[in-house]
Amino acid sequence: MDHRMKLARVTRLTRRSALALGLAATALLPLAAQAQDKFIVMSSTTSTEQSGLFAHLLPAFKKASGIDIRVVAQGTGQALDMGRRGDADVLFVHDQVAEEKFVAEGFGIERRPVMYNDFIVIGPKSDPAGVKGRDVVEALKKLGASKSEFVSRGDKSGTHAAELRYWKAAGVDGPVGKVAGYKECGCGMGPALNIASSTNAYVLADRGTWLSFKNRGELAILVEGDKRLFNQYGVIVVNPAKHPHVKKDMAQAFADWVVSPAGQASIAEYKIGGEQLFFPNAGAK
Repeated sequence: MDHRMKLARVTRLTRRSALALGLAATALLPLAAQAQDKFIVMSSTTSTEQSGLFAHLLPAFKKASGIDIRVVAQGTGQALDMGRRGDADVLFVHDQVAEEKFVAEGFGIERRPVMYNDFIVIGPKSDPAGVKGRDVVEALKKLGASKSEFVSRGDKSGTHAAELRYWKAAGVDGPVGKVAGYKECGCGMGPALNIASSTNAYVLADRGTWLSFKNRGELAILVEGDKRLFNQYGVIVVNPAKHPHVKKDMAQAFADWVVSPAGQASIAEYKIGGEQLFFPNAGAK
């Protein structure tokens, strides 16, 4: 076989190999696309993200299901609005009244309770407003009558909604402009705690974020134990009847898993310094 014949043969073999590789790559494209598509978007609260819960919980779900979850952490009000627009597949939030309204309006399939912790009032250890105790309403009455600074998230989150309910019960319906030291940051729980720490101000926080918060400065828990400070979290799959592109099956897989014995056990296992941050209660109403 002369040189030209050998070259022609090698060229034919190279072309065949390239064609075979091309066909194989084309065949694998749908599989790659499926792998890339095996994720859902979850709109959730800053407290679940900033407390470190999701860094513990979501890898356990992925191991069980193979499904990735991309979290958008924001206030519950914004999270629900994201669901209304169809920009999320599932919601993990903590404002039961707003959640039930979301479902009643047809934007969510069902609201299911998942876990709870509690709110606490944080403030300077010296407690200049004298709020220390168990009664959150009495604490806010004292804060309202003082000149002490209070940092509100002011972001329509579940924590902000709860705070406004407590102020209203204390006789202040809308504290902006009515309480001397009241300031809204329009921010998440972690940044609100940072502001309170740097200014020695009071703030309402969820216990989970507080336990994971490192920059405490002179702050301490001053009010806790009031039954009104109960903080329930729920999960809602966004309704594909409103938004057909919603990945309903994978979102439902997460909702089912997080209330299952495995998901509930994973929540209970999450601790900081030996202290449990969230308490599973999937059977609650």
